[in-house]
Amino acid sequence: MKALADRLGLRTDPTIFFVSAGFMILFVAALAIAPGPINELFAAARSWIVAKLGWFFILGVNVWLGFLLFAAFSSYGHIRLGGPSARPEYSGLSWFTMLFAGGIGTVLMFWGVAEPISHFSTPPITGVEPYSEEAANYAISIAIYHLGLHTWTIFALPGLAFAYFIYRYKLPVRVSSVFWPLLGTRIYGPIGKTIDVFGILGTIFGVAVSLGLGTSQIGAGLEALFGWPDGVPLRIAILAVLTAVAVGSIVAGLDSGVKLLSNINIAMAVALMIFVLLTGSTLFLLRGIVQTFGLYFENLPHLAFWNDMMAGYLPDTDGWGWQGSWTVFYWAWTVTWSPFIGLFVARISYGRTIREFVLGVLFAPSMFTLVWFAIFGWSAMSIDGIGDAMRNQMGDDAGRISEAVSNSIPLAMFAFFESFPATQLIQGIAIVIVAIFFATSSDSASLVVDMLCSGSPDAGPVHQRVFWGLSEGLVAAILMIMAGDQALEALQQVITVVGLPIFIMVSMMMVSMIVAFRREGIDRVDIDEPDIPDHARDTGPAK
Repeated sequence: MKALADRLGLRTDPTIFFVSAGFMILFVAALAIAPGPINELFAAARSWIVAKLGWFFILGVNVWLGFLLFAAFSSYGHIRLGGPSARPEYSGLSWFTMLFAGGIGTVLMFWGVAEPISHFSTPPITGVEPYSEEAANYAISIAIYHLGLHTWTIFALPGLAFAYFIYRYKLPVRVSSVFWPLLGTRIYGPIGKTIDVFGILGTIFGVAVSLGLGTSQIGAGLEALFGWPDGVPLRIAILAVLTAVAVGSIVAGLDSGVKLLSNINIAMAVALMIFVLLTGSTLFLLRGIVQTFGLYFENLPHLAFWNDMMAGYLPDTDGWGWQGSWTVFYWAWTVTWSPFIGLFVARISYGRTIREFVLGVLFAPSMFTLVWFAIFGWSAMSIDGIGDAMRNQMGDDAGRISEAVSNSIPLAMFAFFESFPATQLIQGIAIVIVAIFFATSSDSASLVVDMLCSGSPDAGPVHQRVFWGLSEGLVAAILMIMAGDQALEALQQVITVVGLPIFIMVSMMMVSMIVAFRREGIDRVDIDEPDIPDHARDTGPAK
């Protein structure tokens, strides 16, 4: 393999690169040759995982959150990632925008209107009347639960683990490095390389699913704006454009490409949010932002541990209920992103303390998410009509947004903007924001996958990085072609199955960090260096 890598001009670990690429190509070929049986296999596997292990996903993320808060507020929180003299490379604002744009900016654009309206029109909580004030309160709380602290917990845990072991232990930039306390030098052998391959494949499929969702939303927007039929051919064309933009940013590199796209896009997204606030029911939304803080923290303890335990005793639930298509899907999807987002966050967090890292990664994006859902979610529900009295007064205008969501989730945001001035202009801007968010995610993932293969923070050869960018687009295209009109359901099936082994792997990262913390010599002023074997130090710092 090394000889082949040399001939191709690659600067990477040949085993990790070729095995990861080989499995990816085999999967794509299997989908192309036998889409029916493969789809049935994933559907059956997803049903089993959700019915039997949904509780494991829900409990696991809560345990991870507890561990991160312990790490931040204990004496370990004073450890600086990179050594006592290390200082952050990016300003707080640039750090936040790169966190957000590479994290869930894509998801907020897709679900910002669709998720609150879905729970508002079809409440998952027993006894809650659709379209009622109680349904609205639960809808906004559930949406923020899915994309707030718990989502960022899934990103923060591997991010902290990467930063700690790569910067403090001077280990290679690989997923396997996180397991040094458990595996020792075996991270350089077959076990370590297997872990790295799983991390790379999880990242590729997680990003491919997101690209699939993104193209479906852009396609819906183009249909609303120009009347172009939203189908597989249009989505493949959109995907080709997004992949081309991502590849261009990949060539530019992290500091110039990703940072520039992130800063531009977060500014556009904030401007869009302010536009909705100022041109909508401003006073109602300002009051809603304040009230949403209380609703979220009031309902969070219940929602965080609720796992639909009675679903098996109810009709038409397939034994796993509502959460299988929502919470478990979210956690499985998010965790496939976690090696990529974790390493990306670690890369831009050099010089920060564990406390700064945890509190920044958990709370800054979560608070933005809360404000985003408060503005878009409450606006959408008020336009749709909250309560019988308002809906009766609205007459035929009631239910416009919920009808659009039931017909097409990707169309939800664009149907929402029909209630605002300069509709076509705003819809066009929204399409651009979605496109840049998804291109940013793709180029960030490609750079990270390249790092995971090479074990080095330095950019590899251009054609090596471009290969991963094109691969993500290819996997997304095959998934969309296979799924056809049932794209969202098929993507949910694939990602839930892929997410299980990644979820287990991230859980073991927490165990590894606990073992490493217990070996630390902690002083609240001066943090001693851990006892690291010389050969581990020789890999060089990831900076």
